[in-house]
Amino acid sequence: MKSMNLALGLLASVALPSVALATDLEVTHWWTSGGEAAAVAELATAFDATGNKWVDGAIAGSGDTARPIMISRITGGDPMGATQFNHGRQAQELVEAGLFRDLTDVATRENWAALVNPPTLLENCTLDGKIYCVPVNIHSWQWLWLSNGAFEKAGVAVPANWNEFVAAAPALEAAGITPLAMGKQPWQQAGAFNVLMVGVGGSDLFLKVYKDKDAAFAAGPEVAAVFKAADDARKMAAKSNVQNWNEATSMVINATAGGQIMGDWAQGEFQVAGQTAGKEYTCLPGLGLNEVISTGGDAFYFPKLDDPEKSAAQDVLASVMMAPATQVAFNLKKGSLPVRGDVDLSTANDCMQKGLKILAEGHVIQSSDELMDPDSITQINDLFATFFSDMSMTPEDAQKQFAALVGSAQ
Repeated sequence: MKSMNLALGLLASVALPSVALATDLEVTHWWTSGGEAAAVAELATAFDATGNKWVDGAIAGSGDTARPIMISRITGGDPMGATQFNHGRQAQELVEAGLFRDLTDVATRENWAALVNPPTLLENCTLDGKIYCVPVNIHSWQWLWLSNGAFEKAGVAVPANWNEFVAAAPALEAAGITPLAMGKQPWQQAGAFNVLMVGVGGSDLFLKVYKDKDAAFAAGPEVAAVFKAADDARKMAAKSNVQNWNEATSMVINATAGGQIMGDWAQGEFQVAGQTAGKEYTCLPGLGLNEVISTGGDAFYFPKLDDPEKSAAQDVLASVMMAPATQVAFNLKKGSLPVRGDVDLSTANDCMQKGLKILAEGHVIQSSDELMDPDSITQINDLFATFFSDMSMTPEDAQKQFAALVGSAQ
């Protein structure tokens, strides 16, 4: 009976197009970790409750692995029903090529413009006044996750900020614990640097680099301090011999690492492991130095299909993803914040409540993906992959290359 009530509630919260017919719809994404899979199941359940069928098209690996596959299918004439991209400019060329459906009618009917907070998320979906995607969450990179058990074993207090964490690193190493867990993928390493940029340098510094693309500033002393912090981070992560982000999170969960710089999606892994914020682990937004969250995250785009029934199902899925019940169920499992400003998240854990408070106070910045073109982001990611793996590259050399990339970015 509870399942039936949930299904009826989901149906009632979705404005279904009158021409919609039940059909299968393939949805591609790169959410494959334990916490991510639990969150995807909420989207699938909500869509299936409408009488349609979510056909899961998960692609193992990171977004860097999945996006080329998704793009190749769309441009090659084998489109899926819906596909994930991050907020920002990753899908812009596909939109400009006319390969995605215009969702303006759905968005207007359901008044998304009045619901989505912050408004930049819907602006990222908009081109020439038309809306081409559904933002589903706000994912912030700006977090440091700490294992309370690791610090207890090392005999030091759980740090309250990044500086205390760096100071505690020798004690962690003496106890046989890797201070900083970090996967060996470019997006993770560049992401950690950007978190340090905001935490150590502040929001204005971040925006001068990524929004203003001020190469001279990026080469200056304030950014040099961030590279010093990144040098500390790579030394602390030197023995972190894992590849994927969730493997690094597992090190924190198992107290074999002291902490991890990672987005709030890490919360899903702690939840699946049965751990509680404030008990087994501690979360520090903005590294405990500058409590700001970035408004990155995920959106779904809908390729044009030569099938009226599937096109109608796309409208239903778009509506379902924005529905209040879906927003709550999905984001509680994902560890992200909802894009709707009118939903009740009173049951959210301590870390999510911190994020909601920061969002409500307006202490937000756009993510680097929203501010720079994908080619520039890829080049910056590659630079930090080299910096974190090659200890012979000095912070000064890395900063010089970084400033040049900032100057040439679009």
